[in-house]
Amino acid sequence: MSLPTSLESNTLASIDPATGEVVGTVPVTPVSAIPGVVARARAAQSAWAALGAQGRVEVLRPVGPALLAAAEELGRLISREMGKPAREGTGEAKDCGGGWAAELEEIAAALADEVVEDAGTRTLQCHDPLGVCAAITPWNFPLEMAHWMILPALVAGNTVVFKPSEETPLTGQAYADLLNAVLPPDVLQVIHGDETQGKALVAADVELIAFTGSRAAGRQILAEASRDLKRVILELGGKDPMIVLDDAALEPAARFAARNSFRNCGQVCVSTERIYVDRAVVGRFLELLAVETAKMTVGNGLEARTVVGPMVAPWQRDHVLQQIDAAVAAGAKVYSGGTGHHGNFVMPTILTDVTRDMAIVAEETFGPVAVVIPVDGDDDAVRQANDTPYGLGAVVFGQDEARAARVARRLTAGMIGINRGVGGASGTPWVGARQSGYGYHKGPSGHRQFTQVRLISTRKS
Repeated sequence: MSLPTSLESNTLASIDPATGEVVGTVPVTPVSAIPGVVARARAAQSAWAALGAQGRVEVLRPVGPALLAAAEELGRLISREMGKPAREGTGEAKDCGGGWAAELEEIAAALADEVVEDAGTRTLQCHDPLGVCAAITPWNFPLEMAHWMILPALVAGNTVVFKPSEETPLTGQAYADLLNAVLPPDVLQVIHGDETQGKALVAADVELIAFTGSRAAGRQILAEASRDLKRVILELGGKDPMIVLDDAALEPAARFAARNSFRNCGQVCVSTERIYVDRAVVGRFLELLAVETAKMTVGNGLEARTVVGPMVAPWQRDHVLQQIDAAVAAGAKVYSGGTGHHGNFVMPTILTDVTRDMAIVAEETFGPVAVVIPVDGDDDAVRQANDTPYGLGAVVFGQDEARAARVARRLTAGMIGINRGVGGASGTPWVGARQSGYGYHKGPSGHRQFTQVRLISTRKS
């Protein structure tokens, strides 16, 4: 975790996981102040909503160029706060800033009134603001995940109370500062702290809670939200499988597996954590995966050569190493990597001879570990891939794409990629299934999650 909050100074320190240095501090928001923050958001909401979607778009439009201009600086800040290579942090900022104008228009179009008619009734279907939205965001994509929640909430006419992760408070604050340069007072407010502040915000007088994080935290949020039947949008991580069929092109499959298992030090909700490979090709696949893994230089994210940075904090490092050690003690074999761990750096590791009862197969790892499991044909691969409560993403590699698509359709995940990653075409949502998702983000369907559907009906003359 970050440095403990000081009761005397009441500040939260952000720590560089590569060096242990303090990157900066933010003031912790007293729990007693949170109801007042929400009350100010509520007071500001009606005037913000009255601007209309297009009016709100025009207010927000200048933020895109400002975000692009700050991309390099933000990339370095993201790297220093949570460890990912700075170029990836810069890419995160450029993705958000570069697509800003188009996304504003997409959100506004998704929220436009629609007329629905039948023989006797004319109905105006509206997408109206909900009120006050709580946005509680993770540390692994500290800018992009905030963007996914806050921008559609604002364009929809809600006001937002934003709690960034305690591991990346400076990035969250920087994003909010760019928005607050153009927003009216109290339309977007930031609170800082740990789960204490998060729980207080969830319990506060808000209409919607948007959260990305652990399944355990999602359960707690859902239980608390049920008291007042608050709306929720939850993305709760995963244990994503990859299936390699016996006709797969093994070189690109191995390249993808290495990249998707180890990028951001495995701290990605759609990281490949379980790889099911047809027994006929598993030996060659492992050889190729080891070669690709060896290319992934580990180091400080500010160094140009780095492909894999440190884990975000000691608690996450310990979680990953404990899973590896427990698996090896129970009979798993380290095929590649597994040594040289130091500080918050965990070396990319490939494990074989794992079994379903091992935590590293059954539970989310969120670290640079890939387990490779041989399977006997497509049915066995599907059965084992679906043997999980999670269901965020999955990937199938096979040269016969019709066959690969049939396998994909049988997987209990919200997003499945064939010979590629899980992200869909522009305009489609980011959606999980089972215990990985409750609601969804992005695309017209995701944007409407931040609204109340209201029907106004009249008789047709």
